Amino acid sequence: QVQPVESGGGLVQAGGSLRLSCAASGRIFSVLAMGWYRQAPGKQRELVAGINSGGITNYADSVKGRFTISRDNAKNTVYLQMNSLKPEDTAVYYCKANYGADYWGQGTQVTVSS
Repeated sequence: QVQPVESGGGLVQAGGSLRLSCAASGRIFSVLAMGWYRQAPGKQRELVAGINSGGITNYADSVKGRFTISRDNAKNTVYLQMNSLKPEDTAVYYCKANYGADYWGQGTQVTVSS
């Protein structure tokens, strides 16, 4: 069974950095497509960044050049390095694993103050 668990959220000033981690249980981590999503109050959940089993990545236009997604299959973990954070990045960030079906984590709050 795949169960993503996020960590690393918090409060940071604009221009600062945070790194989110998502650990997913199971022996199949290396074949999972993983993604980071976010949902701000009153808005729909949106894709922030994704990485497939081959390491190919994709990003939302709003975070290109600032965020980097990576994975460490030995640690069953995917990361989201967020630099040059802006107040509009404030949201609950969710990790999703896909293996036939979608498996969501519980989310971690990221708050960027101006």
